[in-house]
Amino acid sequence: GVKDGTWTVLQLVEALGFCLENTDPRTRGRGIQLLSQVLLQCYSLLQEKEVLHLVLFYESRLQDHHLVIPSVLQGLRALSMCDVLSPGLAVSVLKAIFQEVHVQSLMQLDRHTVYSIITNFMSTREEELKGLGANFTFGFIQVMDGEKDPRNLLVAFQIVRDLIAKDYALGPFVEELFEVTSCYFPVDFTPPPNDPHGIQREDLILSLRAVLTSTPQFAEFLLPLLIEKLDSELQSAKLDSLQTLTACCAIYGQKELQEFLPSLWSSLRREVFQTASEKIETECLAALHALSACLSRSVLSSDSEDLLDSFLSSILQDCRHHLCEPDMKLVWPSAKLLQAAAGASLRTYHCITHSVLPLLLEQYTKHTQSSQRRTILEMLLGFLDLQQKWGHVEEDESVLLSLQAPVCSVVFSALTDPSVQLQLVGIKTLTVLGSLQGFLSSSDLELVVDHLIRLALHEEDSQSSEAAMEAAGSLAPTYPKVFSGRMVPRLEEELQSEREESYHNHHSLQQRCLQALAAVSTHTSIVRETVPVLLQHLQKVQKGTEASNTQDMVSVCQSLHRVALQCQQDAEGCWYFHQTVVPCLLAMAVQAAMQESTHRLPGKALLEEEVLAAMIPVISAATTHLSPELAAQSVSHVVPLFLDGEVSFLPQNSFPCSFQPFGDGECLEAQRRLIALLMAFVCSLPRNVAIPQQEWLLRELLALSCSCNCPFTATTAAKCFAGLVNKHPAGQQLDEILQLAMNRMEPTLAEGPRRTQALTLLLWVTKALVLRYHPLSSCLTDKLLGLLGDTELGPAAADGFLLLMAESPDVLHKGCHADVRIMFRQRFFTDNVPKLVQGFHGAGPDVKANYLKGLSHVLNHLPKPVLVTELPTLLSLLLEALSCSDRVVQLSTLSCLHPLLLEAPQVMSLHVDTLVTKFLNLTSSPTMAVRIAALRCAHALTSLPTTVLLPYKGRVIRALAKPLDDKKRLVRKEAVAARGEWFLLGSPGR
Repeated sequence: GVKDGTWTVLQLVEALGFCLENTDPRTRGRGIQLLSQVLLQCYSLLQEKEVLHLVLFYESRLQDHHLVIPSVLQGLRALSMCDVLSPGLAVSVLKAIFQEVHVQSLMQLDRHTVYSIITNFMSTREEELKGLGANFTFGFIQVMDGEKDPRNLLVAFQIVRDLIAKDYALGPFVEELFEVTSCYFPVDFTPPPNDPHGIQREDLILSLRAVLTSTPQFAEFLLPLLIEKLDSELQSAKLDSLQTLTACCAIYGQKELQEFLPSLWSSLRREVFQTASEKIETECLAALHALSACLSRSVLSSDSEDLLDSFLSSILQDCRHHLCEPDMKLVWPSAKLLQAAAGASLRTYHCITHSVLPLLLEQYTKHTQSSQRRTILEMLLGFLDLQQKWGHVEEDESVLLSLQAPVCSVVFSALTDPSVQLQLVGIKTLTVLGSLQGFLSSSDLELVVDHLIRLALHEEDSQSSEAAMEAAGSLAPTYPKVFSGRMVPRLEEELQSEREESYHNHHSLQQRCLQALAAVSTHTSIVRETVPVLLQHLQKVQKGTEASNTQDMVSVCQSLHRVALQCQQDAEGCWYFHQTVVPCLLAMAVQAAMQESTHRLPGKALLEEEVLAAMIPVISAATTHLSPELAAQSVSHVVPLFLDGEVSFLPQNSFPCSFQPFGDGECLEAQRRLIALLMAFVCSLPRNVAIPQQEWLLRELLALSCSCNCPFTATTAAKCFAGLVNKHPAGQQLDEILQLAMNRMEPTLAEGPRRTQALTLLLWVTKALVLRYHPLSSCLTDKLLGLLGDTELGPAAADGFLLLMAESPDVLHKGCHADVRIMFRQRFFTDNVPKLVQGFHGAGPDVKANYLKGLSHVLNHLPKPVLVTELPTLLSLLLEALSCSDRVVQLSTLSCLHPLLLEAPQVMSLHVDTLVTKFLNLTSSPTMAVRIAALRCAHALTSLPTTVLLPYKGRVIRALAKPLDDKKRLVRKEAVAARGEWFLLGSPGR
């Protein structure tokens, strides 16, 4: 009635008069409870006069019997949300609560109601409450004092934060407010199991920390508390104290810290020198960094002492001498402390490096062992890394420039040291020095390049070689002229040289030259130098007759692929690479195919699957990042090449016969293999680029995929067809081409010699449609499910589910602009797993394994949270799959079960007997991969509840003794890890 206006609230109060004035407190309580429930639903409809009368009524009831108070507070909560509350009423209500209610004697929910009333008034009646002055703060302190429930504490902490942030008067109650909150520090709370409120210890820690670090007024009380907790034995207390100290430094100044700096430094130093915990060390260093930054920020008055200098002097005094100790025990802790302080500001950096860098250089020279030199150079590297934060090296301030010669000398000596580990640190240091603008002179740069070439090409250890190449790639964009003028010609010379040395050494040198050319191609001007060298070498290899040609060509393609990836973010470099490399690769491939057609020998290696497969990512990477305009320009040449034999855009285009990859005849088999390169190009184009003669191209690809005798060509044609179908706009044209595909596939799948080709086409087209949620995808998936019962095609159809669910490397992925909808795997699971399960139960014994294999592939690629929710219905089938003799099914199922053991222990523990038996049986599998996976699962079993596992402990330990003697080292390693965990099962502290 109140809601629809037929009753007023005051009429309701009159109607409740008998209850409200009853002498029995329970009856009064029920009357007020009903009134409060109505107000909680109708408070927005109340008039100002009604609110006034209700507030006065409820205030008077705060003196009533304790049974009535909870309902009175609910009514006041409703009234605190009214917009028409008269001025002064909020203050009146809070005064009444502070005076009449002993809040901490109430139940949790009623205390929460009081906090809600205060929160509501603070958000709507701020100025009125501030009129109370410090009395409001004192009243809240009385309300909160003794609170223990985490739900209420989160609200109470927020109120304290608002008191401080909104500048309420704290008056003489600063210490009391600190005490009433800091008594919870450090937070010691473990949520009960199955807690419906979801409050975690971390929530309370962060909320309390926000209170303690909200005002510098707390500093004189908080800092001694933090120092005290840092000295405790409890690791969690130390961590919390350190994180709180770091947060304090964001708002404190020199004045707040001054008194406590010596004690803070002493505690931090002690923890870093003595702790065995990496977490505590990390937090100590963060706190020291924050303290140094805070002192660096402090604005000094003319008569105040500069605390930063004295603080840094203490750090240097306590740490510097450890860098010189012969046993080097405390070298790293000292270096970390110095670096933490140095990284705080430019001023701290200059102060500390001025003292430390000359000392480190002196120590490097003094020590002769490579391991000691490496440690010193790593420390030096740490300080140089910090310089990068401040950018350009200022000549008048930086100690670095004054030490340029000795620093370079130390680094160059490390690069020529026999120790690989010292070389690696030297290369890292060199990279950092190169990034410091203005540090290396032109002569130093030439020496840098010479060292990198030597390490990249001639250093025996592959780690140093790879690191040198990475360093060249990092430095090349900063010094493109030096690298293109000095490094590229040297690499080209080495690549072309014919040396009188063993074939293996020469081949290894060539491989490194190719890798180095790719690594250094990180700037467009260098790419223009390296790409012609790589293409020239590829042409040279193509003309050769050595048996190693295939591997050499693959190596060149791998280098070109790396260059293509490095060019992608630079439009100019990307287009240069595309228009230089793609036509050249196509021309070489067409030339080779025509020589094959006319039975000439040279160039045959270029047509091998391995080489074509290596060319695919090169062309794809060169195409994916093209702008639509440039991509359209390129596609207008490439597609006519394959459909019309239009070769005019290719370099060196005088070929002995016409190019007809879609033509008939066995002599064109070599040309048809080049469809792989067409696939790499057209399937990588942006979706908004129109493909000329697309319908004709699709028909040709469809025909080729169904009729070609060569599995490689048939598969690439099917993939190309699927890639184009996936991006094809919806409409009549797409429907027609899909119907044509269905008409070609269905009869071929039913019978005949080309059933395998038809299945391949079905799989790729199904994937193309599943990814884009096309309506026809369910029809094609049903056909695939039907083939699982086919004795001939069933195993291949089951493997096809892996193709549908896994990421494809060359087509149909987001990187090549395919239409991939989010959660397509979950949708596929929902639509098809019930059919797989049903098919399994109805299948004959000879094809049951096909359904299990298909199911395990689907489950293996499903996001784990989704899989956990479906686990109860599928677990029995997964356990049955472990008994299947097919090793692929076993392996897929084991890899599926492993994460579930860790993420859903309660469900899995219901089947522990079966799991233990199956896993132990599979540890004797003839397949190494299955043995390893079974041992990992046996290891993961230990995450199940201990009480469930203890009856099996002896049996498992005895069974795991056998794989300890396995002939394969990787199996033995897993057996040791698993058996060790089972031995520890049930022991104290586990």
